[in-house]
Amino acid sequence: MDCDDYQRAAMRTARDRDAPHEFVHLVLGLVGEAGEVAEKVKKLVRDKDGDLAQLDRDDMAAELGDVLWYAAVLADFLGLSLDDVAQRNIDKLADRQRRAVLGGSGDHR
Repeated sequence: MDCDDYQRAAMRTARDRDAPHEFVHLVLGLVGEAGEVAEKVKKLVRDKDGDLAQLDRDDMAAELGDVLWYAAVLADFLGLSLDDVAQRNIDKLADRQRRAVLGGSGDHR
């Protein structure tokens, strides 16, 4: 499955784009699901001394899937192809790697 196939499939389960406050709903949903990923890692550190061997990968896959769903639906809401978003990100990172500026901070490095 490529990104656009996933995006089309995700859209079959999305709310109507004209639903009240849909943009805010999608942004907050994305942040919330990313927070659930962070919460699982926090509990791994707190309860299992950060031992990655004890990480529940099935739970992480489920949470990452939720992050992906929100990213796909939000991209569609904004008129963006998920394939294009993914390619732009890879191109940006490859350019930073060529210029030896992968590390550091700032969007425009």
